[in-house]
Amino acid sequence: MTNRKLISCAAVLLGLVLTAPGLWAQDYQEAPALAAMVEAGTLPPVQERLPAEPLVIEPVEEIGQYGGTWEKLISSAGQTALMTIYAYDRLLRWNPDATAIEPNIATSYEVTDGGKTFVFHLREGMKWSDGHPFTADDFVFWYEDMLLNEELTPSFPTWLMAGGEPVVIEKIDDYTVRFRFAAPYGLLPEYLSYFNLPFRPKHYLQQFHPAYADQDDLDKLIKEEGVEHWYQLFQNKDQWYRKFNPDLPVVEPWVVITPQPATRVVLERNPYYWKTDPAGNQLPYIDRVALTLVEDTETINFKTIAGEADMQSNRLAVSNFTLFMENRDAGDYRVLVWPRDLGSHIGIMPNLNVNDAVLGQVLQDSRFRTALSLSIDRDEINELVYLEQGIPRQATVISGSPLFKEEYASAYAEYDPASANTLLDEMGLTERDGDGFRLRPDGDTLALTINIPEGVTDDLDAMEIITENWRAIGVKAAYKPLERSLFRERVYSGEAEVGTWLLDRSQYPFEPIWFIPTSQHTYWAPKYGTYYASGGTSGEKPPAELQRLVDIWEEIKVTTDTDRKNALFQEVLDAHQENVWIIGVVGETPQLVVVKNNFRNVPEKSLYAWSVGHYLGLARIEQFFFKQ
Repeated sequence: MTNRKLISCAAVLLGLVLTAPGLWAQDYQEAPALAAMVEAGTLPPVQERLPAEPLVIEPVEEIGQYGGTWEKLISSAGQTALMTIYAYDRLLRWNPDATAIEPNIATSYEVTDGGKTFVFHLREGMKWSDGHPFTADDFVFWYEDMLLNEELTPSFPTWLMAGGEPVVIEKIDDYTVRFRFAAPYGLLPEYLSYFNLPFRPKHYLQQFHPAYADQDDLDKLIKEEGVEHWYQLFQNKDQWYRKFNPDLPVVEPWVVITPQPATRVVLERNPYYWKTDPAGNQLPYIDRVALTLVEDTETINFKTIAGEADMQSNRLAVSNFTLFMENRDAGDYRVLVWPRDLGSHIGIMPNLNVNDAVLGQVLQDSRFRTALSLSIDRDEINELVYLEQGIPRQATVISGSPLFKEEYASAYAEYDPASANTLLDEMGLTERDGDGFRLRPDGDTLALTINIPEGVTDDLDAMEIITENWRAIGVKAAYKPLERSLFRERVYSGEAEVGTWLLDRSQYPFEPIWFIPTSQHTYWAPKYGTYYASGGTSGEKPPAELQRLVDIWEEIKVTTDTDRKNALFQEVLDAHQENVWIIGVVGETPQLVVVKNNFRNVPEKSLYAWSVGHYLGLARIEQFFFKQ
């Protein structure tokens, strides 16, 4: 039996996602607003808008009802990306249990040539949100006209390279695409089910590309946009991630109609969305989504408790669990507790690439990082901040991961300030200033500022305890919340001394940035990560022990044997156990999800994970609905 048939059969047997709507219904239904447009002649009939083989989604509770606006709260402009993220419409996707990868935009795929060649079969008749056909041409345009254009893409994406060579993407026919690599690439399905869209709407974006556009027309558009170069215009128009450009066609359940800088960003149903329920009702059920910008995370929590959100998960603090439970009746909601893939709720990341050379020498000494870890009272933090719902542990994969070892979680995670002081003394940091804080090798006070991205209230509560713990061993510590884009800028540039982030992606680290410096997003080694991502053209070359992690990663990418791949990942985790590049605090904390009582088809449990579902993706938000 071919891989393609096996995938289709498995989906039917599991009863999770069924890809043959003819088994239930020959006719399709649509939202009343769309039916009215069809009646008025401004929209084609639903049968013409759906692909020949829509993806059929089995509802969590029941067939839904059309209508309503999903009210959701955000605390920063960057969070307007949430609906793009939550929709989780990738070429492939993880199943609801996060146990296997299954078709999504692709109906099936085959792997041949020892893992070097991947052939993807697309949904015949699928369309972009503006009604234009979605075909293999959109993949070839992305590859040939964007990735291979050095003005748009100065460095070819490393996730699309194997054996040191870039992928070759080819159109076989309108609905078949082939990816060819120079070496086996066992991680491609994981990457295509993650954050990467290997296609763009050629019919729309070609008007901004010199290979297709008339030069006079292009010059006029460049001037109107207020930029200097065509590629700046193109990049502005290709803002798919945060949807700054409402004209950009998409393949997701809702399309933006009120973009930034509005404080209430509104998205409306995509009339060409390519999924149905088993009864033949075109999804999504919900008419529109509204993301309302509020002052801060604390306001999100208070407004959610007051019942002002229909379904809220982002920025809800575990420390508010009791408040959420006490106000359920008044707010007309229910509180769900979902598992998360958090190796640590806070991953503390001393910046090995800090600009301060003397402080950099201190931070790069593993004894210093170990001392910081040993001085943290994790039990107190778990009790006071996380209401004992987490696990005091080191920064590593979660206990449900196939890579997990108990020694990873326990390494230097005990509260032992005496040993911490001994390590700092061994480093020669024995001199103190008038306030009792240790002095650096240059005689200045040893002080650390921990930059925290604006977000979770729990982080600030935990940081109060952590900075007190560090001050107790003679390290003058303070924390500073920053808006997320500013936080990243300071980390990337080396201005940040210590950064923090949720240590998510800790079920299976196929997206390796927390454990291997492969990107500037590796916040504990951003310049080493940039060196890798740029192919050595920028950033800083890593020292030997970190280059070894990168070498292991290169071997993982071409390894198709699961046991060997796991062994390589564990070599990386062994190195982290010894070197404490990331300091964990409390992990495996749950995600609170507050849902209005009439907001249905939300699972009681769904893994809230970034890398295997983009948080809400496994819950399949397109089948949420308001029960009337």
